[in-house]
Amino acid sequence: MNDITKINYKDNYIYTIAFDDGKTGDIDFSEYVDRGSIFAPLKNKTFFKQAFLEGGTIAWKNGADVSPETLYEKIQ
Repeated sequence: MNDITKINYKDNYIYTIAFDDGKTGDIDFSEYVDRGSIFAPLKNKTFFKQAFLEGGTIAWKNGADVSPETLYEKIQ
């Protein structure tokens, strides 16, 4: 399993994500904002920008998170 070691807000719904093996890339989270009530607050850009690292992945204070494995696969 690859843990996320760094996140950096880039633009719109995009974060640059860095993994512990050196793999880095931009992830567009816009596909998640309409995926159930846990992700609904992410539509608010101010809230979206408040992501943090928790347990090796990106998370938000309402409990929303996305598995690092899923994000790792999205980076080409």
